This record gives sequence, structure tokens and C-alpha cells, in this order.
Amino acid sequence: MSLLVVGLSHRSAPVSVLERASLNADAQVKLLQDTVAAEPAAEAALLATCNRIELYADVDKFHAGVAELSTLLAQHSGVGLEELTPYLYVHYEDRAVHHLFSVACGLDSMVVGEGQILGQIKDSLNRAQELNSAGRLLNDLFQQALRVGKRAHSETGIDRAGQSLVTFGLEQLAAGGEVQTWARGKKALVIGAGSMSSLAAATLARAGVAEVVIANRTQDRAERLAQILAEGDDTDVLARAVPMESVPVELTRADVAVSCTGATGLVLTAESVAAAVEGRTATPSAVADGDGPPAPDGEPGRTAGAERGNLPATGLGGEDGCPLDLSAVQGTAGFSVLGEAAVAGMAAADLEQHAAWVDNGTVGGAQRAARPGTAGPLDPASDADAIAALAATVAAVGRIPERRRPEPADEPPRPEPVLFLLDLAMPRDIDAAAHRLGGVRLVDIESLAEASAGAPMAADVDQVRRIVSDEVAAFGAALRAAHITPTVVALRTMAADVVASEIARLDGRLPGLDDKYRAEITQTVRRVVDKLLHAPTVRVKQLAAEPGGAGYADALRTLFDLDPEAVAAVSRAEDSTEKDRGPA
Repeated sequence: MSLLVVGLSHRSAPVSVLERASLNADAQVKLLQDTVAAEPAAEAALLATCNRIELYADVDKFHAGVAELSTLLAQHSGVGLEELTPYLYVHYEDRAVHHLFSVACGLDSMVVGEGQILGQIKDSLNRAQELNSAGRLLNDLFQQALRVGKRAHSETGIDRAGQSLVTFGLEQLAAGGEVQTWARGKKALVIGAGSMSSLAAATLARAGVAEVVIANRTQDRAERLAQILAEGDDTDVLARAVPMESVPVELTRADVAVSCTGATGLVLTAESVAAAVEGRTATPSAVADGDGPPAPDGEPGRTAGAERGNLPATGLGGEDGCPLDLSAVQGTAGFSVLGEAAVAGMAAADLEQHAAWVDNGTVGGAQRAARPGTAGPLDPASDADAIAALAATVAAVGRIPERRRPEPADEPPRPEPVLFLLDLAMPRDIDAAAHRLGGVRLVDIESLAEASAGAPMAADVDQVRRIVSDEVAAFGAALRAAHITPTVVALRTMAADVVASEIARLDGRLPGLDDKYRAEITQTVRRVVDKLLHAPTVRVKQLAAEPGGAGYADALRTLFDLDPEAVAAVSRAEDSTEKDRGPA
């Protein structure tokens, strides 16, 4: 059997795919049950967080295992296998161990160095143990991953390289300012009462918000979290619990809202967010009696284009030297083309390709062809098509288009945010359309991924990587040594049976042997057998722990003619003990 992991994360898949592939609690349980029921897998564990879904299994065939685990992920996530496959990654044996240990240390997190992943790994192990889907391999693997993660955080400064996703999200809401300064005195609404929401509530309380309101579908969990916050020694925050039905009302009072629930649909729609913001920020009045902005200086009857080009709205031209009479085009300095708009049904690029007007221009059409990008007067012979196009343009729009880079449009300033939203759920709780609402700043998993992509990594990351490499080597050695243990146990069991058989034969040959002498003889025979087996069994465990040492188990079975079924029975007994161990 060998370790295999198939999964996808923020590093391999866009947030939109992760969002669709996310699994609720029931789907996670069913996926584990179906995995261990599948032929290639004997054990299974699932690590599902807001930015990763990874299925770990002990399989007997690599290719069959990859196909089966990929198919199961697609079936239970609801994303088609063909669509999901390009985003999946596969790790096998030592690479799979290395991957999980890196994840446990926060090296593979969206925010490098965050420690929250350790709790999520522990939850995954507990779930697999409760469902009896974790045997010896996955129990040892996940427990060792927890130890490696704790070692990385205690022996290095990896904590300085990053922080929790909650803290990072609040930093993004603060837009580069100090979170404590930004949060001080604000009213916070936290939707959900799970581990991530609890962390968000505690972080906000420590940051100095004046009030934290907890909304959750299970009222007693919300009340318990509110009580913990209110009674905390390190904060002085007002905390209370409300039912989910009160979220729209509480949102109108809140300055910041954090949402992380297990809902499959939106918790906050763009409409509900807009309703909460309405009346809290000044909105510029709409321009009356017209679709466009008012004319500069209050002058009526002028368009923005005419103002920029200094042209009358209905005239043919305005700048000195620009011809007004098309019949005189051959004797003029030429025409200009506004390359930013299509006029008279003709693409501006087509006009600009042939003609441009520049004061005192001297370069003709043939010279323009030799010097691309230069403007000059039209040549009546070579530019007849352009002249005809310009004539049609003037006839259609009543003026000559002018070539002048348009001034940037005056956009109304975006109002300062009055409502800050942090969405840490997958799939998302808050409608992404809220990004476009005035007076709202929304940070979600997608924007966090973009913000963290260029985040600097601390020097301690290299030290953590060395710890991971050392621990992977140690785990591999222990795994290989453990692989030979059933063979060694079977060998010693066979030796004990031989001793028992010979003592029974001795009793038959010497029925009158004194009990004291019989016990001494029995003990002597056992000591002889133990001493003969001690050195080779210890040495074979050492050799088996080295790379390529798996063949020593086969050698023992061959040399001592061990029954393969006896070895397999020992393995099954050990696996059964591991599965019955219960949650860690």
C-alpha cells in the first residue's frame, strides 16, 4: 500500500472553481465513505478548507488510485471530471508526505506562515477517525504533520512571515493602515460561529472595536461565542448574539461585517448590501434634463466633444488652417481624424489610417507610407478614398472630426467606504457584485489571493523548509521500518510456536520430568531462540528504514518460509488497532 493525495487549491485553481468544488459537511462524510469503499483505497482522509480540497488515501495501485480519487472528487463536488482535471494535482509517497508537512507549516497557505491550518488538519484527522476511514498510515501521517507544524512555529520565526487569513483580510480592509487604528470604535457584525468566525470575532475584539454582534443559525452557539468575548480578560468589548433573521437590520448598524458560514448560497446579496448602505453616504444628484454631464461654466448648447475640440456643436471646423469648404480640399493643408470614436458608420481606425491634419504639415501621402505614424496633408491623387470618406463624414455629422487626444472623462469620486465587508467563506457568502457599490469595500477570498501573490516571504521560510525535508526523511524511514514489522512479528511468532512444539515433544519423551527442570529447560530454549533472532531482526529493521529497504521483508519471508497469510494477519490486526484508537 502507498500514500496518494489528489486535490486542488488556490495555487492550482481559480477561486471560481474552488467555490464550485467546495463540499459541505455531509458531502465530506459521504466522500470519505465512498473512498474507503472503492477498490484501490484502504484508508482515506479529507482536508477541506476555504482554499483547498485534498483527498488522502492509502492505495495499492497508483494509476487506478488517481483515477478513482479524481472521479470521486468530481462526483461529490458537482464539477465535471473533464472540467476539474486540469486543476488537480497529484502527489505520491514521499512527495505526498512532503506536501502535507508543508501545508501543516503554512508554507502552502494563501498567507504564508499562518497557523490556523493546524486546527484544520486536526479536524480532518478527527473526522477520519470517527468514520473509521483512517488506519495506521493516515493516523501516523496526520499526527506527525501536526507535530511538524508545531515544531516549525516553535523553532523558527515563520509566524513573522504571515498571519491568519482573518488578520490578513482585516489589513486589506484597512487599506494599508494600522488595523487597530482602523478598527477602533467600530461596530462589527460576524456572521457564523465556526472556527474561522470565532477567530474573526476575537481578532476584532482585540483590535478595539466597540461592539461585536454574532449572528448564527444555531442560536446557542452564537450566544456562547458572545459570552466568551464579553468575559475575555484581554478585551473590553460589548458582545451579543442575534438570530440570522436580524442580519439585514444589524447590517445597517455595522461598520464592518465578516461572514464565514457553510451556506451553499449567498448570505448577503448585492441588493441587501446596497439597502444597508443607503442613506449612510451622500450620493451625487443625477444630472437633470439630459443624459450627459452639464456643460463647463454652465454654457448651454455645447457638447463635451465640442468643448474639448473648441468646435461649435454644428460647425465644420474651428482651428486656424482647418478647411471649411470640402471643395477646396485639394488646396488645403488636409483634414484630421478623431481616432477614439467611429463616425458616420465608419471605423475611426479606417479614417485614421489614411488621413490626419496637422498645422503646417508638409508630409504627403507617399511620404506617410514610408514614415508610418507621421501626419501630413492629403495628396489628391493617392488619397482620393480618404477624401471621399471625410466628405461623407462631414455630410453625416455636420462637422470635421478633429484629431486631438480626448481629455479624461470626469468621473465622480468614489465615496469613502462606510461599510467594510470581509468574506472568508467558500463558496462565497457575499455577492461579488458588492465590489461595485459606492460606500462599500469588499475583501473576499479572490481578492485575498491576488493581494497575497506578491507578499514577501520571511528568511525563516528556508529554515522551515529544511525542517520539512528532515521530517519527511524521518517519516519515510519510520514507514519503511514499520513495513517490515509484520514480517518480524510473524517470524517471532513462528519461532515461539517451534519452541512450544519442542517442549511438548519433550514432555512426551520425559513424562516424569520434574516441573522445576521443565520450566528451566523451557526458559533456556526460549533464550537461545531470542538471542539467535535478536541481531538479525534489529539489523533488518535498520536496513529496511533506508531507501530501497523494502526488499528485506521479502528476503525474510523467503529465508524462513513464512506464511504470507500470517504476515497479512499481523498487518490487519495492527490496522484494526489504529482505527479503533479514536479521535486524537
